[in-house]
Amino acid sequence: MAKAKLSFICQSCGAVYTRWQGKCESCGEWNTIVEENASGGIGGGPQRGRRKGTRSALLPLSGELEEAPRIISGIDELDRATGGGIVRGSALLIGGDPGIGKSTLLMQTAAALSRRGHSVVYVSGEEAVAQVRLRAQRLNVADTDVQLMAETNVEDILATLAEARRPDLVIIDSIQTLWSDLAESAPGTVTQVRVGVQAMIRFAKASGAAVILVGHVTKEGQIAGPRVVEHMVDAVLYFEGEGGHHYRILRTVKNRFGPTDEIGVFEMGDLGLREVQNPSELFLGERNEKAAGAAVFAGMEGTRPVLVEIQALVAPSALGTPRRAVLGWDQPRLAMVLAVLEAHCGVRLGQHDVYLNVAGGFRISEPAADLAVAAALVSSLSGAPLPADCVYFGEISLSGSVRPVGQAAQRLKEAEKLGFRQAVLPSGSADLPRSRDVVTNEIEALPDLVARVAAGGNGSDA
Repeated sequence: MAKAKLSFICQSCGAVYTRWQGKCESCGEWNTIVEENASGGIGGGPQRGRRKGTRSALLPLSGELEEAPRIISGIDELDRATGGGIVRGSALLIGGDPGIGKSTLLMQTAAALSRRGHSVVYVSGEEAVAQVRLRAQRLNVADTDVQLMAETNVEDILATLAEARRPDLVIIDSIQTLWSDLAESAPGTVTQVRVGVQAMIRFAKASGAAVILVGHVTKEGQIAGPRVVEHMVDAVLYFEGEGGHHYRILRTVKNRFGPTDEIGVFEMGDLGLREVQNPSELFLGERNEKAAGAAVFAGMEGTRPVLVEIQALVAPSALGTPRRAVLGWDQPRLAMVLAVLEAHCGVRLGQHDVYLNVAGGFRISEPAADLAVAAALVSSLSGAPLPADCVYFGEISLSGSVRPVGQAAQRLKEAEKLGFRQAVLPSGSADLPRSRDVVTNEIEALPDLVARVAAGGNGSDA
């Protein structure tokens, strides 16, 4: 009898080693390498009875194009994040922190699709059927025709789905609980997760049913398990939110059938998640218009303009090394803005603590927030409040110039809709509308902004 071939696989990144070691050289994590049997599973061990390959058809690039059929859930924020609906035969991966509301969102999605006449199967690997029913009663969706299954074995799940009528949507909660007879390792390991996801993707492509997979996240916020899982699926979405805030954001980071930078905004309540049609009003709802160090940033999330408040606090430091704390923005980006302010504008912040926060727990990723951050910093340092009806957006370069950003017209339109009458933006923005009620103040360099902000206060340290 042949001896079983063993390999050692990192449970954090999926790197494979021939022997055990304490630290993974690929991701740097300690005590994550686990011994697994490499002879089991797909592609493992000697291939007995190897069949001869069959010829496949070669097709040209030109030809008729067919739009991928989609399943419209009726939840507008979910449909927006997925690019207009869930594509039939696709596999989606949704990740998020524990307790953030992934199961709640999927239960409401299953109920909404069931009410529209679609067949939905909800497979729970972490909770019993009774627990899922309790959640459905709390969300007032227990009267729908969603089919439940409490199972973790992949072969049993596929056998059950094959016997019944082909479902339109299958929800697997979660992939870390799946295990297959093809792999001998424990559930939740890299091998089991990879085999389970491969089996569900093959089912989706062969049957035309859409499959939504729920994945746990690590402490760094990445989906746990091998990164190859994210490459295998058609779309990857993250369900984000802070524990102290009632809003949740469904952010798309990969989508083969739509844009990759869309977001859907929800509000968590006693009866589940509620859609937020205008997120700008949510993030600006508790704004103090007379406080210094607060600037409103007109940002873009995909095709959606979002207005958020950026708050800055600059205070004299009693430490040898001043503090730099950031919430909701990139800390290296803040260090760059501080350096440009000091080098080109004479704003001395070397002896001050700097705290920056994006109100509402929102996270900003685009560099267009540079101008709003600089305005908030100078306003806090000088003690001069910024105009309450003004928005800011623009990218700052290392030379001190302000560079134009895209979709300026949409940003101004959203600001006008919410009652803002002024905007500070880079000069040379190409897509500004000719007729508008928002007064635009175009600036070419950062010193122009510093002079404008400092002139509005009683004094300035700049």
